[in-house]
Amino acid sequence: MKKIIVPIDFSEYSEYALRTAAKLAKKNKSEILALHMLEMSETLLTKTDSQQQQKAIFFLKLVEQRFTTFLDKPYLKGITVIPIIKHFKVFSEVNDVARENDADLIVMGSHGSSGFKEFFVGSNTERVVRNADIPVLVVKHDVATIDFGTVVFATNFDEENVRPYRDATKMFDVLGTKLILLYVNLPNEHFKSSVEIEKQIAEFLLVADGNLERIDDVAYQADYSVEQGVINYSNKVGADLIAIPTHGRKGVSHFFTGSIGEDIANHSSLPVITFKI
Repeated sequence: MKKIIVPIDFSEYSEYALRTAAKLAKKNKSEILALHMLEMSETLLTKTDSQQQQKAIFFLKLVEQRFTTFLDKPYLKGITVIPIIKHFKVFSEVNDVARENDADLIVMGSHGSSGFKEFFVGSNTERVVRNADIPVLVVKHDVATIDFGTVVFATNFDEENVRPYRDATKMFDVLGTKLILLYVNLPNEHFKSSVEIEKQIAEFLLVADGNLERIDDVAYQADYSVEQGVINYSNKVGADLIAIPTHGRKGVSHFFTGSIGEDIANHSSLPVITFKI
């Protein structure tokens, strides 16, 4: 993990993300790309009128000064921090910055649940997650430690989950993390017998790993919904992080149909990391 992108909007939530990224950067000797997206109209930036140009320059200088002050934190000492300012608030550009700089991870802050659909519906975090080709780590509060000893990776063991599974195992094996693969068994028409689940898991691992060495790292949770199952199991085992696969621009995986991915992120007190399918 050489480069970490942190979108900054000067809120307390972006500072939570910055602190988390700083801890990751120190542990992995990474650089931080601090990205601010300036909400300035194209008209103001391209206007030939001298007064409008002066106004644009004033706003640019103002945000640069504020950005510099925001990044003047003691916890960033010893870390290479590269400030980047984009002139338009287009959150798909975060992925462009990631691609241009060969970044490994995006860390974002999120409000979490507050009576509104903050995470996957209409939020900046949702836009970044849907456009990101690399993992996105979402935090809602100050993360005490990034020593993610136990991570729960929620999956239905469909073939489309092979890519995010491989990306997750690659990341967490390097970190020395215990990765638990969780299948949530639902009632009614979604119910599967133990034999059916075990057969699907075995087929998945043979495709993804070429062996069954991780078969003992698989857990089942019977619950009334996927989000309840993921959160309840994660709390039960004392997990430090929840990992979920996403379809990127198409939204969350069909495994997380409706508002499941959103509910996991909103209702879980744990950080959530997404891996693109």
